[in-house]
Amino acid sequence: MNSSLPPSQSAETGCYHCGQDIPQGSSFFTIIEEKPRQMCCPGCQAVAQTIVDSGLDNFYKHRATTSYTPDFTLKSVSEAQLSELALYDQDSIQQDFVVTAENGLKEATLVIEGITCAACVWLLEHHLNKQDGVEKASVNLTNHRARLTWNPQILPLSMLLAEIYRIGYQAHPYTPNKEEQLLDQERKRATRRLGVAGLGMMQVMMIAVALYGGALQGIESKHVTFMRWASMVIATPVILYAARPFFVAALRDLRTRHLSMDVPVSIAVGGAYLASVWATVTDSGEVYFDSVTMFTFFLLIGRFLEMQARHRTGRAGNAMLNLLPASAIKVIDGEETMIPAKELAVGDRVIIKPGHTVPADGRIIAGNSSIDESALTGEYLPIRKEQGDEVIGGTINVENPITLEVTRIGAESQLSSIVRLLERAQEDKPKAAQLADRVASYFVAAVLLTAVTVGFSWWLISPEDAFWITLSVLVVTCPCALSLATPTALTAATGTLRQNGVLITRGHVLESLSRATHIVFDKTGTLTEGNLTLQDTLSLDDHTTDHHLQIAAALEKHSEHPIAQAFHAVFTPYKAENLQATLGQGLEGQIDGLRYRIGKPDYAFAVCSNTHTKPYLPAVCGQWLLLCNETAPLAWFRLNDQVRPEAAQTIKHLHQLGLKCEMLTGDSSSAVDEVATALGIDTVISGVSPEQKLKHIQQLQREGAQVIMVGDGINDIPVLAGAQTSIAMGSATDLAKTNADGVLISADLMRLTDAIRLSRKTRSIIRQNLAWSAGYNLLALPLAALGFIAPYMAALGMSLSSIVVVANALRLSKLGKANRVK
Repeated sequence: MNSSLPPSQSAETGCYHCGQDIPQGSSFFTIIEEKPRQMCCPGCQAVAQTIVDSGLDNFYKHRATTSYTPDFTLKSVSEAQLSELALYDQDSIQQDFVVTAENGLKEATLVIEGITCAACVWLLEHHLNKQDGVEKASVNLTNHRARLTWNPQILPLSMLLAEIYRIGYQAHPYTPNKEEQLLDQERKRATRRLGVAGLGMMQVMMIAVALYGGALQGIESKHVTFMRWASMVIATPVILYAARPFFVAALRDLRTRHLSMDVPVSIAVGGAYLASVWATVTDSGEVYFDSVTMFTFFLLIGRFLEMQARHRTGRAGNAMLNLLPASAIKVIDGEETMIPAKELAVGDRVIIKPGHTVPADGRIIAGNSSIDESALTGEYLPIRKEQGDEVIGGTINVENPITLEVTRIGAESQLSSIVRLLERAQEDKPKAAQLADRVASYFVAAVLLTAVTVGFSWWLISPEDAFWITLSVLVVTCPCALSLATPTALTAATGTLRQNGVLITRGHVLESLSRATHIVFDKTGTLTEGNLTLQDTLSLDDHTTDHHLQIAAALEKHSEHPIAQAFHAVFTPYKAENLQATLGQGLEGQIDGLRYRIGKPDYAFAVCSNTHTKPYLPAVCGQWLLLCNETAPLAWFRLNDQVRPEAAQTIKHLHQLGLKCEMLTGDSSSAVDEVATALGIDTVISGVSPEQKLKHIQQLQREGAQVIMVGDGINDIPVLAGAQTSIAMGSATDLAKTNADGVLISADLMRLTDAIRLSRKTRSIIRQNLAWSAGYNLLALPLAALGFIAPYMAALGMSLSSIVVVANALRLSKLGKANRVK
């Protein structure tokens, strides 16, 4: 596109695209047929360039006049529309639905209007992925959301939105409120269309009963003519209004040269209606107004129920973002001021009172409290948060007022990240879904070919039956159920797991979890809590263990070392002075004039006088610290990483599910065998590097194992990326979560067994749905072709097949949890 060519290069006196006068000083050009053509405005320039880029420039050769803005098979985008779409290029507007990656690419979440089937998804993805600057475009059939990754330096967002409009759809930025409005509008439109179709069907059927009765017992021709005309009048609103979405979608698909299920549906409905109108006007042949209205009604019922299931899923995601409150209490110049939560910026300070919802991600800078994270993690117990801890927007403050410094807002917040991960999981299609998408288009072509063959054959055999039999073939083979079989099951299962603390971030996870044979755990932070805790205290003199604990706590009070944190919960009346830390050894300080040391035995004992003997290290496994003063050794402290309370039950249930459990850890201490024995894990590989972990996983996979890897640290990233299925703990590093296929948000290992059970149930339900869809079509097609199925029966059967598929998938909305020993 070149907008700086001199006007002398263009021979046109008006806009080459629309024919309007060109304003003074206008300099907009598009190269068409290897010549610069002058345009009157950037809107015509953009549309003309789009025509050329799409290979449709022959349009300009064959048009009769240039005095109008053309409709070039695909929709044109007006200048006013382009101007409106250009607003979405502003950073302030993109803040709520666009995120920027480290490589400079941007990712937007959109809601698409006009999607009816898998063919629509294919068309949108195929068209958008061809645009310059687009890295990836994926569309979710279930909730009609699109995720678009593109380079803003090459192409602005407004042009991508225009491309979506150009092929017959409308895109809106995804925000919960906007989508709720669209869902509500769609529901109201669908309800009105269903009402018109239902009312029309009932009235036409009453007249049809009279006509059928008259055909058997005799009826005057003037009454037959009257009832036919009455049926036509009643059926016309049903066709023109209730069935309109079928015709609109079919025309769009034919324009883009891609077949969808709306094509045979429209041919069936439109053909039967026009044939009936002709028969009524000419007073000859048969009328099918009853079949037409009944088919429309049943098809709308099927789509209405599918829409309800889709809305339910969409609202589940919206509910997460709607957890954020509408307002926040911001601290401005020391004063508390109520402002809209959307106006918060990074660095703002907000006060969260007990019972209030956290308005944005932030860090506690004053106060401490318990935070209810159940809406995100499924964990019903509030989590204790201290000064310096991170708090997630959308969670609820339970106990005390806290002051928060905002760290992330809008699309950058953790809540938005969770929703995007959930969207990514639903957009990634497993092999079964990809196969169904590919088959659907070919299936429609096969249906149309079969209908033509059947119609021609019956025309030769029995011309009076040819039309309604062909109509039945078109209706009964509509692949609605086939397109719904996999997406509805995957969406229901993914949403159920999220509600129970397991966030699936990639689409293949449910499939691979169901086929897993091995599950490999890291130890620290995965099977254990990842925090050293005080297990035992052994006094070596006459003082109580509480006294020694208070001395140790005073020494460790101001240290952030993981060992020191094990003593932070101990109350101490003592105050340590002149503290000195020796790297890798321990701490030294003075309390009431006496020197104390705590740490490794040799280091601590060195402070004692030479008259004492170093005490023997206790035989119990664990990390032992020695506390000494200048006069004598005082006490031993045993620290250990606590095994998660549910870990043993988890391993037991995984064994019952037929999985082989292994532990793969970089820890080489005696604690590894202690943990393995306590949990019943037979295969243990300790003291290994990240590279060795990865090699072990790859060796298992070469031997045919389907491996689930569960880890939490940066050292687990290579093996998480290398395993067929990887699950990161909720407390894992951000890098570990990014490289994992799923996140255990609740940090409850028992949720793993729930996820595996549900994944196996999902696989079973997908197979049931596909088998039902294929079996129904294979059985119904020959019956319809042989004339055993009337059009209304075909409509009813097709709608029922879709209802069966959706209802079967919704069984995944309930999670059967493993029994736990209290």
